[in-house]
Amino acid sequence: MDVRRILEDVRDGIISVDEALKVFAKMPFEDIDFAKIDHHRKLRQGISEVIFCEGKTKDQVLKIFERMIERGEVNIIGTRASREQYEYLRKHLKDDVIYYETGRIICAKRVEIVKNPKGHVAVVSAGTADLKVAEEAAIVLEILGNNVKKMYDVGVAGIHRLFAHLDDIQSANAVVAVAGMEGALASVVAGLVSKPVIAVPTSVGYGANFKGLSALLTMLNSCANGVCVVNIDNGFGAAIVAHMINSLANQNL
Repeated sequence: MDVRRILEDVRDGIISVDEALKVFAKMPFEDIDFAKIDHHRKLRQGISEVIFCEGKTKDQVLKIFERMIERGEVNIIGTRASREQYEYLRKHLKDDVIYYETGRIICAKRVEIVKNPKGHVAVVSAGTADLKVAEEAAIVLEILGNNVKKMYDVGVAGIHRLFAHLDDIQSANAVVAVAGMEGALASVVAGLVSKPVIAVPTSVGYGANFKGLSALLTMLNSCANGVCVVNIDNGFGAAIVAHMINSLANQNL
């Protein structure tokens, strides 16, 4: 729900004050039995609710998308989505539904994405095996209107690959660093830049990686300044933090 547009419509006489109050009264959340949709989130946080599709049936995902569309939400995002869920939405929704297979993202695209004019976010990943998580972060950032520069497969096993992209990394407003195995990439990047680094441990690795725990602990124990850490495989969470930082740089928050 676009609060500014509603207020402008009141100012221009398109709707009455009472009509606007009725719209605002509906905004906080909507109970649809299996979910309580937070229509108020964009007003509070600047970002609409994002649907975590994993664990939901395709009918549940569809109903949430339908209700959000009816309430005027735009470019609705679903994360951890399967191709089956995407095909089901594409069949039943009138809006243009896009599926980003590697990042497992669904987007019901309703308006053209307006990019932030100032700067970019760098998304850096250690290995190709980390691509799902890195793409989840990059795609969410792009849908939210950020300019994104991707540097993939630049981990510490061949650190010269990272140095080849140093200008783009150092000039970013924020950096998302994605790595499995021992997770050293985030510390290396943070030691080279003056901007915040959002570290994302992934579950990629052999036995003693403990499904991402070794990378998580390495990142939490980083001696480099400016590192914040999200949960294992949580590319979406990293994207939201980076988006908020970049929005501050663009004076959008």
